[in-house]
Amino acid sequence: MAAPVSVDVLVIGSGASGLAAAVSAHRAGASVALAAKGSLQSCNSAKAQGGIQAAFGDDDSPEQHAEDVWKSSHETAERRLVQVLTGEAPGAIHWLEELGVQFTRENGGYRLAKCGGASRKRLLQVGDRTGHAITAALRNAIAASSVKTLTKSPLSSLEPAANGWRARCGEQVIDAGAVVLAAGGRCYREARERGELSTNHPGATGEVTQIAVDLGAESRDLDALQYHPNGGAWPANMQGYSIPETTRAYGATLLNAEHEEFTDPLGPRDEVSQAIFDEVSAGRGVETPDGRPAVYLDTTRVPEADAVVSLPYMLRRYRAAGVDPLREPILTYPVLHYQNGGLLIDEHGETTLEGVFACGEIAGGTHGRNRMMGNSLLECTVFGRRAGAAATEKARV
Repeated sequence: MAAPVSVDVLVIGSGASGLAAAVSAHRAGASVALAAKGSLQSCNSAKAQGGIQAAFGDDDSPEQHAEDVWKSSHETAERRLVQVLTGEAPGAIHWLEELGVQFTRENGGYRLAKCGGASRKRLLQVGDRTGHAITAALRNAIAASSVKTLTKSPLSSLEPAANGWRARCGEQVIDAGAVVLAAGGRCYREARERGELSTNHPGATGEVTQIAVDLGAESRDLDALQYHPNGGAWPANMQGYSIPETTRAYGATLLNAEHEEFTDPLGPRDEVSQAIFDEVSAGRGVETPDGRPAVYLDTTRVPEADAVVSLPYMLRRYRAAGVDPLREPILTYPVLHYQNGGLLIDEHGETTLEGVFACGEIAGGTHGRNRMMGNSLLECTVFGRRAGAAATEKARV
């Protein structure tokens, strides 16, 4: 066992929220350690394709963004967290740009798309690999800092200590003045147990949430798991792939076996997913060659000019599998995607355990029981920054 390490702030998780928290804490002057379950690159955030929301349009505002979040959550989100999320969204985008993220632009401004549940165009993108671009930029910032990184070091225990908390991460014992939990959700494990497909990385198994709950941390909406409406259903090597929802923002629509439209393609995620489930249950779905249920996503309606700019990765993946989405509809079915609920936090990201903070998918309340697309990367950035700064302040008390 390695000798204990002492730091001001310990961050658990190397997704966008953990990386943002570590960068934020370091810039606030803290000594920081970041522990990852696997490699620093292993996370769900890097797989996020659709984009990140922020109100930049002339007809938009943080208040309108907040109202869309509230409605999409079916009025279950925590209003004060939503106000922080949407109010700090433009600043979060500029912070990411300072770190090197280059969002797709056109006509002198950002290329904005309208996503499911949104009343305005406010989705910024880096092609269809936005999460990859954001996590890469954050990792570069970590690499250029004095943050101590511990890979293949999953959190196995956390307990109160004289001056904060003591954690065991892999073979390392770490004493920290404050801890930021940013270890994501549990949808990979849930999907495996249900015999379903998931978009998630295999590390998304939920142990850190349970460790916090066992310590007495309050939680909310842990039962509210979200399906991504458009999981890849065929070819076989595309099963579980999260087809970017921007396909629908740029004109793709959902069709049943009779090639009839049956739902608003830009509705909230839960409503679109349920519409697909209902259509298949009513006998109007199609079947994949290996016997799985599906409906058509008519991507032939997406203009090629839009697809080349905003969906290049999707096009490459499908064409490599022998399907051209611009020439034929693709088969899709909802897949388990996101843990909407999580640990209860305040506006600084602090849980009900003093000195323990949470941000990203492990935290609950910001999205209520149904998250809009494009708000997960935003939440990671906004609340990762807040949690890192607040944890630094807590560690110095």
